[in-house]
Amino acid sequence: MPGKVSPDDLLAHVFERTGTARDDETVLQGPADGEDAAAIALPECDETLVVSSDPISLAAESVGTLAVPVASNDVAASGADPRWLTAVIMLPGENESLEAITRDLDSAATEVGASIVGGHSEYVDQLERPLVSLTAIGTADSFVPTGGAEPGDTVLITKAAGIEGTAILATDFGDELAVDEGVVDSAATFVEEISVLPDSRAIRAWTSAMHDPTEGGVAAGLLEVARASDVRLEIDRDAVPIREETQQLCAAADVDPLRIFGSGALLATVPDAAVDDCLEALAERGIDGAAIGTVRDGQPALELGEETITEPIQDDLYPLWERADTDE
Repeated sequence: MPGKVSPDDLLAHVFERTGTARDDETVLQGPADGEDAAAIALPECDETLVVSSDPISLAAESVGTLAVPVASNDVAASGADPRWLTAVIMLPGENESLEAITRDLDSAATEVGASIVGGHSEYVDQLERPLVSLTAIGTADSFVPTGGAEPGDTVLITKAAGIEGTAILATDFGDELAVDEGVVDSAATFVEEISVLPDSRAIRAWTSAMHDPTEGGVAAGLLEVARASDVRLEIDRDAVPIREETQQLCAAADVDPLRIFGSGALLATVPDAAVDDCLEALAERGIDGAAIGTVRDGQPALELGEETITEPIQDDLYPLWERADTDE
């Protein structure tokens, strides 16, 4: 099945095969369950270098526009500002998409204030759609891990669930879904809200953990926080904000808004005393925020309403792409 490699396979084949990392005192955070960015101490200064890589391989439209914030978000969710990017672009045979992708990469990098400093590009006939993979690098005064949630913390979310997934539904499948054209057009603009850099800047000073929900949506992101922090998250599903466009498109596609690509939202855990400060800081920047649950002691799990989730979540959009490829 497509999607992320399972945590068990990562533990067996990836996390312990890191060269000299275990003996390198500058490596503050290496590969680990739920952690999307590495943290490296800079011996000559008080800052921490934060590095993360992310591919975009399935979205047929706006791949260049999506790639920059998707890669940069993991850096932002670690308390850093993205400053440098490298881009690997793999194309399905010679076509005009290189011009469109690099134009969108340039615009998106400018938007987040990052420099594209290198990369690689080539044509691969075996590909059915472009694959773009970016590495984002930034610096942080204080690294914020995924695995920092503490029992008693409150769980926050910014913006809403399924922002990236909604944009993908609109741009890749909008013509096939029984949804009003105005709703589809509005949903397509969600791609402009993928970055969580402003969200992170607003609240990072108070957070014990932050995480960027991507594949598998908000539900998968919450489970990753629970696993990385070795805690149980109790989440009020009804408290998770879902926009009307997302509701309509997900209903038409028969997918769960909490289980489609979630970039655009930022998940954070904060001490209870800091909740009001965080929500106020977000509101001052025009960013929606909501308290959706609590961190508890216990075996790592996500309690989402009446549902208890312990196993990795597959994104609901994958079957749609598989059917589209089969129909072609």
